[in-house]
Amino acid sequence: MSRIGRKPINIPAGVTVSVDGSVVSVKGPKGTLTQKVHPNMNVSVEENLIHVTRPNDEKENKSLHGLTRSLIHNMVVGVTEGFKKELDVNGVGYRVLKQGKNLVMNLGYSHQVTVPEVDGITIECPTANKIVILGPDKQQVGQFAAEVREKRPPEPYKGKGIRYANEHVRRKEGKAGKGAKK
Repeated sequence: MSRIGRKPINIPAGVTVSVDGSVVSVKGPKGTLTQKVHPNMNVSVEENLIHVTRPNDEKENKSLHGLTRSLIHNMVVGVTEGFKKELDVNGVGYRVLKQGKNLVMNLGYSHQVTVPEVDGITIECPTANKIVILGPDKQQVGQFAAEVREKRPPEPYKGKGIRYANEHVRRKEGKAGKGAKK
């Protein structure tokens, strides 16, 4: 049996969970999230615990069991604490700035790159070379961070570009280091 799927999910104070058929809604201080789960999965709420069960041990149901539990757990964490992705901007003259609801980036192009804030996502720029993306939906925060990083991904020679705060970029030696004879 799925070890993750068997674990019950604690419902913290201030969070309400409702199950309507195969639609699970979680409401908390940071917002409301809804998720349609697979019809084979049974989600039940008892006191302050959420239990996810499966009807049988078929391979598809085993796969969905842990996934469903993880999705619901991420919803509960999202409406209480929220999720955060940090991006670092490296490069000479590269900088970011928040103007109203837009993120304006100077990334070495001949023009500024502007990314508008999406509903449910908050962008912060504590310094000129740091971007913090916050929101209750883990998938939406990760997707938005990937779209911002895509504007100038880090390159392997000088490491210039936008990278995740914990990302390691493998550096390459330039052509001057390759041609040295022994």
